[in-house]
Amino acid sequence: MKILLTNDDGIEAEGLSYLVEWAKTLGEVCVVAPKFQQSAKSHSIEIQNGYEVKRRDCFGDVEAYSVDSTPADCVRVAILGMKREFDLVISGINNGPNLGADIHYSGTVAACFEAALLGVKGLAVSAAFHSFSNAVKNLGRAYDAILQRRMFDFAEIVNVNFPEAGEEILVTKMGPAIYSDSFDFLPDGTVVPRLVCLYKDTHDLSLDTDAVMSGYISLTPLRSDLTDFSALSAATKKVG
Repeated sequence: MKILLTNDDGIEAEGLSYLVEWAKTLGEVCVVAPKFQQSAKSHSIEIQNGYEVKRRDCFGDVEAYSVDSTPADCVRVAILGMKREFDLVISGINNGPNLGADIHYSGTVAACFEAALLGVKGLAVSAAFHSFSNAVKNLGRAYDAILQRRMFDFAEIVNVNFPEAGEEILVTKMGPAIYSDSFDFLPDGTVVPRLVCLYKDTHDLSLDTDAVMSGYISLTPLRSDLTDFSALSAATKKVG
């Protein structure tokens, strides 16, 4: 199996190094990751200006490149630019969860959405803030669970989130947003965002948010098609 690895924390991030070591047990690995931190860049790409792509010697004998752009651009460079073919794109291990509606902002998950648009399955992997140990310990188990459930037969993307502790695995759906921002307007015209936690435990383990906050490993299938099929059906019904 040919595997493309990327992330949004940057090519020198700790989580990516753990992902490389694990992915090497699955097949042939190539790393194409951002040169610098790109968290919360969502699915943005650069179409106005050129950017640096540089061969890096970060992971021993694993082929690796840094890209001075976003995670989505890393996937585009590898597949469209380098003309490489991959069986799977894995993004992570992110330093911090990517849960609920907040995944719309996630560069980690966006890399997998870009992979899906290019016809490649995507696996987004995120860990608890500042703690990779449980993710590293259970990454193989989570991947085996995905294969046992044949999730990639039906889903373009699987979003995996590891709690700080806990090994039981649940298949979940997206919950509500965990975070928002307040904004400080400074006298010099600068606006400073301040993170605000919105999370409230609803004790609904079918939600990725509650599952991970309760100590479960969450597997959430995602798709790139944003069509609202309920609205489509309602809008196209015959009148009268």
